[in-house]
Amino acid sequence: MDNLQTMRAFAAVVEAGSFTAAAEQLRLTKGVVSKQVSQLEGRLGVRLLNRTTRSVSLTEFGQAYYERVARILTDIEDLESAAQERQTEPRGRLRLTAPQVFGDMFVAPVVRRYLELYPETTVELILADRFVSLVEEGFDLAVRIAEPPDSSLIARKIRPVRHVTCASPAYLGRRGTPHQPRDLRDHDCVIDLNGRTPRTWRYRANGEPLTVNVNGRAAVNSAAAARGMALEGLGIALIPDFIVAADLAAGSLVELFAENHAYDSAVYTIYPHARHLAPKVRRFIDLLNERLKESPDWIARPFCPSPVAPEAQTPPVAAPLQVKAG
Repeated sequence: MDNLQTMRAFAAVVEAGSFTAAAEQLRLTKGVVSKQVSQLEGRLGVRLLNRTTRSVSLTEFGQAYYERVARILTDIEDLESAAQERQTEPRGRLRLTAPQVFGDMFVAPVVRRYLELYPETTVELILADRFVSLVEEGFDLAVRIAEPPDSSLIARKIRPVRHVTCASPAYLGRRGTPHQPRDLRDHDCVIDLNGRTPRTWRYRANGEPLTVNVNGRAAVNSAAAARGMALEGLGIALIPDFIVAADLAAGSLVELFAENHAYDSAVYTIYPHARHLAPKVRRFIDLLNERLKESPDWIARPFCPSPVAPEAQTPPVAAPLQVKAG
């Protein structure tokens, strides 16, 4: 504690520009602040400040030390604020967006549970496969199956997503089973136009990247539609594992090239940069994380989160859920 107090006194002197101004900010006497800085210098065995009767300035080491101390003090303040915010009930409107299929399967159930737990909230969930600008369109939170390109946004990885090459037994019985990714050139493929490179599928062989150009008579801008066409035997599709997990388990779709797995991505929660995350956003992220842990094989099941804190067990009242498809 003494170490923390002396670091705070030192940072205050640097930021205020004088011992007198720092003492006023800290509500201490000038003598106490001077003593604390001297104690810090004595403990370190190096001078941090050059003092004159008119001003104080940082030494070379003092500049480097201040930069580190400022980050440490900021981290401590953030931790204290986060702890306080966790004791605060979410209130107000939460506006979030998610991909269409993933939102239907996994986000909407979390929204329902969130509204039950926090009766003083409302939720607007926008389901869209297009890119959504959080800041320009006024969203608190986005759920995405890709890493965000904008460094001004905060991204929290929730869990990985594997992209599965699959086909129906009927298609494989009719056209034969490809044994390696390059064999796709001789097959009908269902193209998902939402992909970054829809007609170039990416794999790994012996740890090295491998790309294959594919063709097919059917192209759609929906992974759910691609799944349906694969089930109907129209061709081979490359689909995120959370969409086809139940089909693979049931045998209605067969995975191909498991040893040369296609590229991986992940589920991220994305939110604008903020020093302190609002309780309404933090609690939703926590619930979504818990929801996905309950579905380790991606097969959607009723959401049964662990018991909530006593303050969240208030009998729920009707709260509006707005879902819009983009």
